[in-house]
Amino acid sequence: MAQMENMTLFSGRANQPLAESIARHLGIHLGNIEIFEFSNENIFVKIDESVRENDVFILQSLTTPVSTSIVELLIIIDAMKRASAGRITAVLPYYAYGRTDKKDQPRVPITARLVADLITVAGANRVLTVDLHAGQIQGFFNIPVDELTAMYLLADYFRHKRLPERVVVSTDIGNAKRARNFAELLDAPLAIVEKRRNGNADRTEVLNLIGDVEGKCALLVDDEIDTAGSITQAANVVMQNGAKEVYACCTHAILSGRAMERLAASGIQELVVTDTVPIPARKHLKNLTILSVAPMLAETIRRVHTGASVGAVFEADRQGMLDESS
Repeated sequence: MAQMENMTLFSGRANQPLAESIARHLGIHLGNIEIFEFSNENIFVKIDESVRENDVFILQSLTTPVSTSIVELLIIIDAMKRASAGRITAVLPYYAYGRTDKKDQPRVPITARLVADLITVAGANRVLTVDLHAGQIQGFFNIPVDELTAMYLLADYFRHKRLPERVVVSTDIGNAKRARNFAELLDAPLAIVEKRRNGNADRTEVLNLIGDVEGKCALLVDDEIDTAGSITQAANVVMQNGAKEVYACCTHAILSGRAMERLAASGIQELVVTDTVPIPARKHLKNLTILSVAPMLAETIRRVHTGASVGAVFEADRQGMLDESS
């Protein structure tokens, strides 16, 4: 408890259950904050306790409604700065607009950079986040960024399932590096689904499967599932190529649009996700397993507050899994 002195954890409204779980792991109470919207949709924030010279952490997943979550975060940061907080760390389990990380068409924005600028200008001194869609987003900030990963958590879950003849499948070439690292943790071979996105529409065209999945348990891995088009198309491809069973996992379960319909109709045996974004009961499929990132975030917050190494704990987790697999 002495280590937690002068540290306060606050939560926006986007993912309060996760914030409460993190607070329990830290052995503290969430900071007192009042947040509501006026009838004209203007957001009001009032901090109901002193934060002067405190090490303040603000948890806010930039999830639905995305624009409201972003603006709410910026207002909370501004309120903390004006209340003379010593250091302000934005804890963003899910970073919205991560796919808009480059100018890949004429006259389009780089919104991931814009969001980074907004958070910095609002007054954040540091950012903690989990599994960015593109690693280059870290460079969009002019403040320290700690990008954590839930891949060890997901890999550990499947390692203990002891699936026979497993093969890790990347849902596209762009995700191949993440999938390769995941396959290394599971001591499994890698296959890749090659696909092409048609313009700005939420649909893709699958072109080819690189690798062998015949007679094996295929484990699809991605950083997020949004409309579930890519993951269900990939599931169909590996089944058509002789996979015995298909499992899927991701860090961020956005599950928008027709995602639930597509997943329910797919042949995916089990879908394993984390709680970086809240998943309402109506989206709890029978084959859905939710793992919590609260212990990981709590330990990271503790290490940032005390000045301990953040990377060391994850390197230890990685080495421990590789040692057990060997």
